[in-house]
Amino acid sequence: MKRLSITLMSLMLLFSISAQAQNNLSKEERKFATKYLNETKNEMLKTLKGLSEEQLNFKPSAESWSVAECLRHITISEKTLWENFVDGALKTAADPSKRSEVKMTDEQLMGIIESREQKVKTFAPFEPQNKQGSVKEVIKEFKSLRDAHVKFAKSTGEDLRNHYGQLPFGTIDSYQAILFMAGHTKRHTDQMKEIMADASFPKK
Repeated sequence: MKRLSITLMSLMLLFSISAQAQNNLSKEERKFATKYLNETKNEMLKTLKGLSEEQLNFKPSAESWSVAECLRHITISEKTLWENFVDGALKTAADPSKRSEVKMTDEQLMGIIESREQKVKTFAPFEPQNKQGSVKEVIKEFKSLRDAHVKFAKSTGEDLRNHYGQLPFGTIDSYQAILFMAGHTKRHTDQMKEIMADASFPKK
């Protein structure tokens, strides 16, 4: 009886480990997400490097954002998107039955968020004026947030594909939320570059 009990416990443990492994991110997914997070972080920091106060605050028009405002918006979004679509989503149980509600592939989602062809006005909580502090302080905050998110993507055992969030254009899973966040950084880094390419952008 004792031997049977041990055998059953061993089988249950193996089943549990196997099920968990199936729900974990694949090696390729994990590698892609961490690379995307790091690349978009580094490109933004490279774009900001060496800009003067005048350059950071230059606006091509009264309606436009400055480079500094793009940075503030990115940092607000980094915190809020993570809180709602990753941390918030993981507070509920994984639900594979809702998987069919995710209609977009990872590639389609990234294409939408990265593209600058269609301009979209942000929601009020994401407006740059909601992030106070100097540019140096905001950069420090962004780097701290992004580094924590990279660490999570590298090591998490959470079932990110079966937790979900709702965007205006549809349901995404929590893994896609991480890709969305990185793509959002790229989108607004490209906006920074558009500002810097303006003929009236201050010279160094």
